[in-house]
Amino acid sequence: MTGQENKLLLIYTTLESVEDAKSVGRALVESKLAACVNILPAMTAIYEWQGELQEAGEVVMLIKTRKGCLDEALARAKEMHPYDTPALLVIEPSEVDRDFAAWIVEQTSAP
Repeated sequence: MTGQENKLLLIYTTLESVEDAKSVGRALVESKLAACVNILPAMTAIYEWQGELQEAGEVVMLIKTRKGCLDEALARAKEMHPYDTPALLVIEPSEVDRDFAAWIVEQTSAP
């Protein structure tokens, strides 16, 4: 594995409920596409959808993964996501603790 494949990334997404986030998060961790997910249970989103102003409660999920898992993690998250057009934003941290990054790589590597 190259150093580039091991680069730590976060995927930010929002979901309708904690249950949806847990379902997606468990699938990603169990399949080793993510080392960990964090679910923040309460947020208000204000946005325009199909020409109308919307306001809805949402759940934020941060998915901790690495570049070598990114394409598959995004595909799985999108496949399982209840929204037609989910927000799936990839964030590349400028710095990461070396031990934490090593843990991410270990957790997302095939046994």
